[in-house]
Amino acid sequence: MASGSNSARRVASLMRPSRLDPGVCRSCQESLGRRSYASAATAPTGVASSTAPVSTPSSAIEPVYTINAGVVLSRPPQITRDLEPFEKAFFFYQKRLNERLALPFTKYFYFKRGTPADVDWKNKIKERRTPARDVGNYNAYDNDAWNDELLLGAKESEPEHMVEALVHDAETTANATSQDTSKKEEIPRPFSRVTEADKKGDQRSLNRLLSRTLYLLVQSKEGYWKFPSMPIEKEETLREAAERTLAQTAGVNMNTWMVGFHPAGHHVYTNRKPHVDQVTGAVTHGEKTFFMKTRIMAGQADLSSSAEKLKDFKWLSKDEISKYVLPQYYSHIKNMLADR
Repeated sequence: MASGSNSARRVASLMRPSRLDPGVCRSCQESLGRRSYASAATAPTGVASSTAPVSTPSSAIEPVYTINAGVVLSRPPQITRDLEPFEKAFFFYQKRLNERLALPFTKYFYFKRGTPADVDWKNKIKERRTPARDVGNYNAYDNDAWNDELLLGAKESEPEHMVEALVHDAETTANATSQDTSKKEEIPRPFSRVTEADKKGDQRSLNRLLSRTLYLLVQSKEGYWKFPSMPIEKEETLREAAERTLAQTAGVNMNTWMVGFHPAGHHVYTNRKPHVDQVTGAVTHGEKTFFMKTRIMAGQADLSSSAEKLKDFKWLSKDEISKYVLPQYYSHIKNMLADR
């Protein structure tokens, strides 16, 4: 048994490469020898894998598309959104809860007895029962203070009712302190959230839907609606092409700001049949439009000098856009539009 193992070691020592250090122990030399045999065995496989790839035939050419630069020109919301019924009830409940948790109002610290301000205070406190002017007829220190929730159909939580209560209180104070009793002083009310353009249905006006984001849509000479877009010229970046597109389609009477240098989305349209240019003979299979986000600060669109002979334009919200554009077009652009 020992002689067989010794003979195997002698054979291994003879097959060992001469570059190994003779000072290495016998077991390490055997393991190094096995590694060299394994690498030699796998060498043919590596050679076989280095064969040249098969070249594809020249007939397999990708279809050519026209690259367009589109502009998503938007007007951001001008006012806060309308509150939901639950939000109105919650905020009104918070106001009445604050009346219950606050300390009683010390009227004689602010109003001296016998003064006109004291008389005005006594007249108002009889009417509203609380120092707050926008919580309705409620007193947090009466026996019915626990009943601080509104009933169904109550108007105290509506913003219009609160505005009228505040204006009425201010007019009462102004008329009580005025020396001319024959003339009633009127307090200016805040502007309405519904503008004249909303009442008339003027979709070309920027002064509409103040709580929503509006987007500029243009009508092409063929009759369909889209965002302003034009083909990119040679040696032109996407941002430069978008700026040129906006100037040549919607005019230069707008103060705009382009958000970034990267597109916010894209739309791919493939023709049913390849289009052949009669002049150059180039064959195109469709269009690929990349949209750049842009904000309008001032001004208005003007199509009188449009390079594409556009028919009309509208400022529409996201919900309204879906009613004008094609369904396939809307499915590509809806995710880059703001819901509000």
